[in-house]
Amino acid sequence: MRAFPRWSFLVIATIALGDDRPPVRIESATGDRPGVQPDGAVLLPNQWRLRPVGKQVQLGDFPVNIALHPGGKFAAVLHCGHGPHELAVLEVASGTIVSRVGLAESFYGVAFSKDGGTLFASGSSDEVIHQFAFENGYLGKPATLPLRDAKQRGIPCGLAVTADGSTIYAANLWGQSVTRLSLLANGRGTTELLLTDAPVPDAPAPAPTTDDPSITKRARQLLDAADPSAPFPYACVLDEKRHRLYVSLWAQAAIAVIDTKTFQVVARWKAEEHPNEMALTRDGARLFVANANRNSVSVLDTATGATSETLVAELRPGADPGNTPNSLALSPDEKLLFVANANINTVAVFDIAAPRAARSVGFIPVGWYPTSVRVTADGKRLLVANGKGALSKPNRNGPQPGRPSGAGIREYIGELFPGTVSIIELPAAEKFEAEMKTWTARALACAPATEAKTAALALEGNPIPRQLGDPSPIKYCIYIIKENRTYDQVLGDLKEGNGDPAICLFDERVTPNHHALAREFVLLDNFYVESEVSADGHEWTMGAYATDFVEKSWPLSYGHGKGGKFPYPSEGGFPIATPAGGYLWDRAKEAGITFRSYGEWVANGKRAGDPGKAKTKALEGHFDPFYQSFDTSYPDAKRAARFISELRRFEQEGEMPRLQIVRLPNDHTSGTSPGKPTPTA
Repeated sequence: MRAFPRWSFLVIATIALGDDRPPVRIESATGDRPGVQPDGAVLLPNQWRLRPVGKQVQLGDFPVNIALHPGGKFAAVLHCGHGPHELAVLEVASGTIVSRVGLAESFYGVAFSKDGGTLFASGSSDEVIHQFAFENGYLGKPATLPLRDAKQRGIPCGLAVTADGSTIYAANLWGQSVTRLSLLANGRGTTELLLTDAPVPDAPAPAPTTDDPSITKRARQLLDAADPSAPFPYACVLDEKRHRLYVSLWAQAAIAVIDTKTFQVVARWKAEEHPNEMALTRDGARLFVANANRNSVSVLDTATGATSETLVAELRPGADPGNTPNSLALSPDEKLLFVANANINTVAVFDIAAPRAARSVGFIPVGWYPTSVRVTADGKRLLVANGKGALSKPNRNGPQPGRPSGAGIREYIGELFPGTVSIIELPAAEKFEAEMKTWTARALACAPATEAKTAALALEGNPIPRQLGDPSPIKYCIYIIKENRTYDQVLGDLKEGNGDPAICLFDERVTPNHHALAREFVLLDNFYVESEVSADGHEWTMGAYATDFVEKSWPLSYGHGKGGKFPYPSEGGFPIATPAGGYLWDRAKEAGITFRSYGEWVANGKRAGDPGKAKTKALEGHFDPFYQSFDTSYPDAKRAARFISELRRFEQEGEMPRLQIVRLPNDHTSGTSPGKPTPTA
């Protein structure tokens, strides 16, 4: 678990095999381990490969949006990761970074004025828009344009600027509103349009505490009064000829149509789940909407608001939701649509020249988690911001209590993967489709094999069914969730495994039970995970997917978000985080499998001994209200005692839930917070 080292799990399945065969050692081929492969590809922890085409330019932490300069020579790339936020100006032809400007904080929004003389960017929780003069690749004369009192919570996200530069529209993600900001000297000011029926509460003020924020963020989430049904406006697209502003409602599968004359919502058009970035044809007739929680792009007829086409961006037909299309770009001649698919590391290309008759042209392999795609004005180059870059690697020099890293070395997982920009030369029209066939074949070769590479399944008597529907002796599954520890930190001292004892923090003296389980059942010494931190980790663990909302929110919740304006986005706090396919308990219910949660997606009572509450309706009646969820002051030994008492009750009753999810969270630790159990404890 060294490539994504912040998450670990243990699955215990009660089985009855009844024989004394010795354990079988199954070796993993070197090519199955993440990192650079002998053929030059990069294998990710999720078994996807990276073979990005074009030139790769390294950037900073989590680039999320690209704004092309109207002159065509430059592009501004906005970074909104856990690390420092910044704008990097790229000279497109040479692929060199011309200049960088640090930002206190930002979130997605970035736009040039039509004349290219000014660049605007979101100021996030500072509740401002940053303004810079732009000249020959350099940003100067910084200014801030306030949208509201900084104590209020709006979080400007997507931006749109009128052609004359007199007005800026900003979608306020957590304010559930759109702000119209006038820059006219004689009429400077803001007007707010609320997109909900009720006023939006401010973020709860953080209470004074000596605890590390990593152990209080879940409790703070429970204090947040954000409306679960709120729209979460994301991107803005302006159609000045029709006096319209289109705003994607990230949480409501809809587009709000705002009349810019009256500044009122005049329609809501249906899209699919998680509509985010949009693209409008020059004649204003078609609006393309990327739906991140589906594998789709909705094509809306702006005359009627109806969906005229739904484009499916899938490498394999019938794929489950999870590709995460989250950015769009039209070619200058508007014959091609490019779609960035974050979770499958590709850009899908569609021929959209004929309305209502779009066809897939293929896929372009790019870097890891593409967040923005743009086409230069001459149509010759494609620019793609890859949020997580182009390389998977370990963080051996990550945080190690009592073992300081070398000077200048920082390998915290949240900033381990600097982003990149792919600059791709697009072939001329007569060669384009031939090249697309080559690129599509390359993209397909980067996908995980459809047939599982499981030598173990061939072993006689293996309890895991070889095919769906085959019988198995497994009747019950107890799924134990533990977080924040790598293989090496706990089991690196086991000589049988491929571990590193030098970075083993909690060896057998501290974790005798983990070691006993590994010896008695199975040692998984090259087990990798998709997630980076707890927020996306719980989503992957329970739902096999982290939505774009979670992926784009946790870096600010963890590393920014002054005043608690970016709450912990995971574990049932906000419905917008829910994957299209739901969670394990949803699938269990669908399959007629009984289930029960002990601490997962459960809010603790206000005082010790008070019953907890399910954080999702699906778990109501299917959880233990007296099992303590995340609380690093509460011993796991007491949780174990509670769960064992439940097992005894089930024994007396003669049946128990087939799936039981048990959370033992204290290996998260409280760090060195005063008055808390030590990490060793």
